[in-house]
Amino acid sequence: MNLLERLLGDRIRNGTLTVIMPGGERSTIGSGEPVVVVQVHDKAALVTLLRNPRLAFGELYMDGRLTLEQGQLMDLLTIVVGANRFEDGGHKGRLKKQMGFLKGLLPRRNDAAASRRNVAHHYDLDEKLYRLFLDPDLQYSCAYFHDPANSLEQAQADKKAHIAAKLDLRPGQRVLDIGSGWGGMALYLNRVAGVEVLGVTLSEEQLRVSRQRAEEAGVADQVRFELIDYRAVSGRFDRIMSVGMFEHVGLAHYREFFATCRNLLADDGVMLLHTIGKYGKSGKPDPFTDKWIFPGYHVPSLSQMMAASEEVRLIATDVETLRLHYGYTLRHWLANCHAHRAEIVALYDERFFRMWEFYLAAAAIGFEQGAMNNFQVQYVRDRRALPITRDYMAEAEQRFRRPAP
Repeated sequence: MNLLERLLGDRIRNGTLTVIMPGGERSTIGSGEPVVVVQVHDKAALVTLLRNPRLAFGELYMDGRLTLEQGQLMDLLTIVVGANRFEDGGHKGRLKKQMGFLKGLLPRRNDAAASRRNVAHHYDLDEKLYRLFLDPDLQYSCAYFHDPANSLEQAQADKKAHIAAKLDLRPGQRVLDIGSGWGGMALYLNRVAGVEVLGVTLSEEQLRVSRQRAEEAGVADQVRFELIDYRAVSGRFDRIMSVGMFEHVGLAHYREFFATCRNLLADDGVMLLHTIGKYGKSGKPDPFTDKWIFPGYHVPSLSQMMAASEEVRLIATDVETLRLHYGYTLRHWLANCHAHRAEIVALYDERFFRMWEFYLAAAAIGFEQGAMNNFQVQYVRDRRALPITRDYMAEAEQRFRRPAP
């Protein structure tokens, strides 16, 4: 059995993959398009691939010890990962192995200090990097595509309208934004709905940019940002939103997160949680992403979210699964990175660019073919807090939707 067969077995169903070994010999598996040729540059890399392919694949690509001689990275990932779709039973065997390994293993803890370190690892990178591949409003979460052909800017504008509509906003309400990013969502809600917003973040870089944007917009007295852990926030809020932050909470802290949100939410308040999620069960994190991109993260299953929120008597009033939207979003981000490759390399180096490229490309395949998706879950404390049909959402979204600037 050659190396490819040992690594991939019968996973290659569409496409042709050829690997050039360190000694120059070639091994090929599969047939048809796309055609990808990969070169492995040293024998130690082969051993590493066999021992821990899920981590080694990305690291070898990042280090230049595995290079593409023909085809694109997305082609390679589509052949290797994309052929094993979740819908067709993909990831089943791997999940069983993971769950066997995880028996008796306690979820990792993300106390305030650990959360601060983990956030800084990713979000305190140079602001210029994010401006090179995100939309102008710096939305670093799943966009919402009314049409897959829409621009990234339009889809992110539509995402903000989609979320605002689910919050059922009224002028003058107090809104808490947990994980406020670079401030775009908070500023948007203030602009379209006349609400006051407190945004909290653990990233000093995001805090600086958010405050600067609020000052420039002349709304710093209405849209405030603080460097504070969500567990240290006090007061009551009419609305709470959290967009793209829950992935960093950690499974061991889910009950704590929902209990905190319930305590902060007014009796007739509404909460909207937007998070990456997983179909089926959610177990051990991807080793490459955990080591190099988002240390300490956990992507939840819907059942994990519901079990924790039910325990503190938050009522889920609306659940939406965004199945393909993040795949489209990530492809836009990856294309922007490729368009600005020289500038990203100048900011960091080639190794960093390959790491970032692999992260975005692998994530896109995960959303298009794997077990990844996005959940939007609306919560209330009181079952009478919202209208009894969803018509108000559609009406509000239509009001809030505008062409992207």
